[in-house]
Amino acid sequence: MAHVVRTAPSSITTSVRLALVGIATCASLLGAPVARADGEYPEMLSSIDREKMNGYEHARRSTLAFVREHGKPADVKVVDAALAGSAKKLTTDKLTGDWRCRTIKLSKDAALPIVVYADFRCRIEDQDQGLWLDKLTGSQRTHGGFWDIGEARLAYVGALALGDETREPQYGESQERNQVGYLIPLSPTHLRLEFPRPGAEADLEVLEFRR
Repeated sequence: MAHVVRTAPSSITTSVRLALVGIATCASLLGAPVARADGEYPEMLSSIDREKMNGYEHARRSTLAFVREHGKPADVKVVDAALAGSAKKLTTDKLTGDWRCRTIKLSKDAALPIVVYADFRCRIEDQDQGLWLDKLTGSQRTHGGFWDIGEARLAYVGALALGDETREPQYGESQERNQVGYLIPLSPTHLRLEFPRPGAEADLEVLEFRR
């Protein structure tokens, strides 16, 4: 699928309106979000993914309560540090560039409630159509675009590549590879991307960005 520019239908910021009128004349402002799918957000989401996003708050709250009760204290400390702070509006130049990123998988499984991975490499780019994420290393690599939803946080729509696959799956090709979540900008050196109910290995997955 080709890149298409899409913006959530409500609460469009002034900078995004300008970007839709002429991105070339307002490169210093937050550009219009991008996703490789047809339609408007959230209507372009599959019914399963729309349900995940609608149930995000509940999934997050219930999963965190469980892992804080059943996880090892050292692991819970990592989770609490990664999830501290609320979203802040950041300009595009503060989001783009190379990041260290690590995956934290949280599960309502008392035997393995928290799994913290080592750092990988991620990159956020301001392409013509908007902000784009690529997880560059690791056996599970997400790539996709961010959507303005009229908040400090951004919606994420992407797809997952596995193992040594060289072709990047696109959102909508396979429900098993679809990924949706929220990017929580915290500072120019700290972000997190939260995936509600991402699949069999977790009930909540966090991709934490640092630099």
